[in-house]
Amino acid sequence: MISTLFKTLGRQYLDVTLRSGPEMRVRIIERPGVWMDEAQLAALSADLRTIAARTLEAGSLTYGVFSGDATRMKQVVITLVTRADGTPIAFNALAIMAVDMEPVASEVLHLGLVMVDPDERSKNLSWVLYGLTCFLIFFRRQFRPVWISNVTQVPAVVGMVSQMFSGVWPQPNGNRRTLNHLLLARQIMAQHRDVFGVGPEAGFNEEKFIITDAYTGGSDDLKKTWDAAPKHRDAQYNDFCAATLDYARGDDVIQLGQMDLAAMRQYLRREVPKSAVFGLLLAGGLVALRRIVLPAVHWADSTKHWKTLRPHNGAQE
Repeated sequence: MISTLFKTLGRQYLDVTLRSGPEMRVRIIERPGVWMDEAQLAALSADLRTIAARTLEAGSLTYGVFSGDATRMKQVVITLVTRADGTPIAFNALAIMAVDMEPVASEVLHLGLVMVDPDERSKNLSWVLYGLTCFLIFFRRQFRPVWISNVTQVPAVVGMVSQMFSGVWPQPNGNRRTLNHLLLARQIMAQHRDVFGVGPEAGFNEEKFIITDAYTGGSDDLKKTWDAAPKHRDAQYNDFCAATLDYARGDDVIQLGQMDLAAMRQYLRREVPKSAVFGLLLAGGLVALRRIVLPAVHWADSTKHWKTLRPHNGAQE
C-alpha cells in the first residue's frame, strides 16, 4: 500500500490502491477521463459493466459512466473493489459537480451509483464505497469541509448517509434545513440532473427535498418497489421513506451533508473496521502530503511553468 501511495505524490489526480482485508483490493481513480489512455479507460469501463451485469436482473443503464461518453469520466471518481485475483465485485462512481456559490464557486461530491455483486453483499463494503473517497479528499483539502449529495429511494442508503456525514438534510432525526442546503439543491437540480439520471420533467419539492417521478432520465432500471428497496436496521429511516416517498410514482430523496472533522471521527469510530483504521490514516496522511511535496517539487524545477509562474528563460514544456 505504501509504495502505491508514494507513486501518487507526483500526480495531480488520485490513483490509490489499498487493501481491504486479505482477499480484496480497493482502487480509487480520480478523473480517469483526463489522464487515462483509451485502452485503460476501456478496461475500466469493462470492469464497471461486469459488475452492473451481475447486479441488474434485467435492463441496462444509459447515463453517467454507462453512457459510452468518455467525457463523463473527466468528472468522476471511481472507487473499484476487486478480489485479489483482479475480479471486479463492486464500485462507486462518485461525480464531481461544480456549483455557483457565493463568494466563490464550489464543488459537491455526489455519492453516485453504487453496485455490489450479489455474492459479496454481506462483506461490509459500505465504509469503502460511500465514505472512503470522501475521507481521502477531505484530507487532501487540508480538512476543509467537503459537501456531499445523495439521491436515492433506498431506506438503507438514506440511513447510512444520515449517520456517516454531518448536517445531513433531510433525515428523520431533527436536523434543520439551512439556506446552503436549499441553494445547493436548487443548483444541482437546475444544472446536474444528468449526473443521477433524472429527466427534465421530474418535479422537485423544495420543502421536503423530494424529486417526483425521478426515473425517466436514463436510470429507469434502478426504480424499486417499496418491498424490494433494502431496509435499514433502524426503523426510523424506513418509516421516513415510507411516509415521504411515492414508490409507485418513482420518487427520490436528495440529501445534502458534509464530510468534516466531526464526520471523520464518526466515520473512523463507527464505519471503518478497527483492523483498517491505521492503514486508512496512513493513506490520508500521504494523500495530504502531496499538498506539501508537489508544490515544492514544482517550485524547484525552474525549467517548466506552473500556473502563473513562468521560467525566466522562456522555456516551454
